[in-house]
Amino acid sequence: MLTNTPQSYGGVARTLHWLIALLILTAIGLGLYAEDLPRDSDAAVATLKTIYSLHKTIGVTVFFAALLRILWALSQPKPAPLHPERRLETFAAEAVHWALYGAMLVMPLSGWISHAAQAGFAPILWPFGQTLPFVPHSDALAHGFETLHKLSALVLYAALALHIAGALKHALIDRDATLARMTRGTAAGTPGAAHALGAPLLAALMLWAAVIGAGLTLPTPGRPAPQTQTATVQTGSWQVTEGTLGFTVQQMGAAVTGQLPVWSAAIDYDPTPGTGTVTVQIDTTALTLGSVTDQAKGADFFDTATHPTATFTAAITRQEGADHLATGTLTLRGAEVPVTLPFTLTLDGETATMQGQVTLDRRAFGMGTSYPDEGTVGFAVTVDVALTASRRD
Repeated sequence: MLTNTPQSYGGVARTLHWLIALLILTAIGLGLYAEDLPRDSDAAVATLKTIYSLHKTIGVTVFFAALLRILWALSQPKPAPLHPERRLETFAAEAVHWALYGAMLVMPLSGWISHAAQAGFAPILWPFGQTLPFVPHSDALAHGFETLHKLSALVLYAALALHIAGALKHALIDRDATLARMTRGTAAGTPGAAHALGAPLLAALMLWAAVIGAGLTLPTPGRPAPQTQTATVQTGSWQVTEGTLGFTVQQMGAAVTGQLPVWSAAIDYDPTPGTGTVTVQIDTTALTLGSVTDQAKGADFFDTATHPTATFTAAITRQEGADHLATGTLTLRGAEVPVTLPFTLTLDGETATMQGQVTLDRRAFGMGTSYPDEGTVGFAVTVDVALTASRRD
């Protein structure tokens, strides 16, 4: 029989139960396995990418399968509890059940939203896409849902452990038909025995309200809270009022955009000859790069623990028309590399607006030496800078 009865679970409910259990355990196993894999070579990263892609794809599959299971359960009679007189035990079982339902929805969905909010590592496989409607690319959004994903994993682990412990208790201690109803569809229980629905559901909803609230407000474990872009001036004839400093690199054939949100600029510039100097101090510890921020900060790339600051010092000259050049040296990761940044400058009274772009080679700074294949991490890094400054008194 495919449908439920007041005493048994039908074939559809049982199939969805064991299918989702298999998918969840597989996704958990892949995720835990991937955490301990090396990331120090092209081959290792390619393996890691495959495992995380499978992990994400299975997770999204769990979401849809769980949604189908919940909708099916709501349309079917729920088999009566075997021990309705054990009110506390029945309440706990129902609360854990609803908490588990929540985990099967919140955990994969939060991971999917985090993935969609950033261009990053390990794509979700067909037929699922990489983006979601109404989910913009945002590091803050991605980090918030990443935190929620990790918190909901803890709820899932706890609910699974309690669910399995309860099933074993019924099988080994009570020796009743609780487990048999889900494995073989055995009919058991007294029809008409009431379920404790309202209180357990309310308890689960309160739990998930707390988890979701914490997940979307706390910083991602092991990662500082996202910072707003700031640009301050130390000395010079121009005061920077706002600005952005970003960079883009190809990872596994996809463009990934990062930000260096904390920096200061000392600018001296005379509009009459169109010449001057600039010194920019960049806090590399504040960088973000989608889902690979921690890897970008590591010893093989920016090495922010050893080199927390980068410096660009340059002379400003005006070219034909309105274009300018900032020609100087970028000191990054202990390497000093000549860099020429072309930029446009627009003057409006006491306000100056500039935009510039330059392409650097990560190898010139000793970055990513264990990634010699450009197909994994591109050699070219495009840097974009924009700022607005006002003349100082």
